[in-house]
This record gives sequence, structure tokens and C-alpha cells, in this order.
Amino acid sequence: MEIVLATHNPDKVKEFHEILQDPTISFISLHALGLDQEVEETGLSYQENSDIKAQAAFKQVHRPVLADDSGLSVDVLDGYPGIYSARFAGAHTSYQDKIRRLWELLKPFPQESWTATFYCSLSYISASGKTYHYQRTVDGILLPERRGDHGFGYDPIFYIPSLGKTTAELESRQKHQISHRGLALKAWHQDFQAGKLD
Repeated sequence: MEIVLATHNPDKVKEFHEILQDPTISFISLHALGLDQEVEETGLSYQENSDIKAQAAFKQVHRPVLADDSGLSVDVLDGYPGIYSARFAGAHTSYQDKIRRLWELLKPFPQESWTATFYCSLSYISASGKTYHYQRTVDGILLPERRGDHGFGYDPIFYIPSLGKTTAELESRQKHQISHRGLALKAWHQDFQAGKLD
């Protein structure tokens, strides 16, 4: 079954396929469908933003759509950048620049207080137009240097104490078992395979 993934990000499409490894499900991006219009994320929460993206895509394709909104919330910054994680340092800046900007914000605080949480909210709209939600998190500590070559985004500085590694140091299979997006997508997949999503 082909499901439209409400994103233009090829890294995200690749990661969704890697997480599930289900040959019966194929994700196709909006970009691949020639739908390149950006949706303004005006929500005040991860779920509101994933709903906005899913609804906008569903109106265009009229078939099952899956959207996610993910971000990094830093405790000492009162949850910032949170829902603004992808654009708080500028919509088109690289993640290298975003990480540098985050370090600048964290400078006044002792490193032991750099605790953070990755959030993922999934919104799935079935063929009937009904919306389902899945939210998962993973906790860690931010590092003052980059470590690891896997993953993308903030993975090189997101350290998980129980594993002794950043998420960029984890092999894909191990990361997907514990990541916010991996946990949320697997919860969706379980319900989807069980026929609970009409």
C-alpha cells in the first residue's frame, strides 16, 4: 500500500522506510508527487502542526496521509526550540548552523543542565478522512561537541546516557528501536497492521 508522507524532506522518507522495513507499505513524498507548496506551521504544539500538514496533504491527494512534527525541547531553555527546531535559526540554515546557534543559547548554563527531549507527533488520516494520533519521546543530554556520523539534524549532539552514545553514533537499527520517531511510527504500524485504522 502506498501512503503519502506529508514532507519534502528526502531524509525523512528514507528514515520512515528504514524504521518499518515493511515491503507491503511504500511511502511517497509530496515532492515526488509534484506537490511542492510549503504549508505554514501555525500550530502551538507538535500535534497541531502534524495535523496541519496531514490535513493540507489530504486535501490535495484524497488518500491516506501520514505527517509528523518533530523537535528538540531543551529543559534549561524552557522547552525551546521545540516546535521551532527546524527553523529557529532561519528556515533555510543548515543543521550545522542550527547546532551552533543552540550552543550559543546554552553557553550561560552549566553543561550538566543541558537535558533535552526529542518529541515526535504523528498524524495519520485514513482513506475515510479520520485522523489518528501517535506521540513518543526520548530523553537525553546535549553535548558541546559533535559525535557520530549517522542520522541527521541534532543527532550528533544528542547523547543518551544509558547507551553511552549520541544518536548519531548508533547504527540505524539500534537508533530506530529507541528514537522518538521510531517508537511513534512502530505504534502506528501496529495499529495499521491490526486493521484498527479505518
